[in-house]
Amino acid sequence: MRTYTAYVVFDAESRTYIGMFPGLPGAQTYGETLDELDVNLKEVLELCLEEYEGSPSDLPQYVGIRQIVIN
Repeated sequence: MRTYTAYVVFDAESRTYIGMFPGLPGAQTYGETLDELDVNLKEVLELCLEEYEGSPSDLPQYVGIRQIVIN
């Protein structure tokens, strides 16, 4: 079992959550709620990993979030 980290943002214009797995082509989806997004993320991850030709260990690893202040 391996854990993958999705990046999630909220799009105020469409009122949806958008999730993506960096470095995995096509692995992005959306949901109107976080629960819906989780279901969709799992589905898209499984589908994209089936098609991925590299090793899962070659995918980018989550490090953290940095906040930068600009005056």
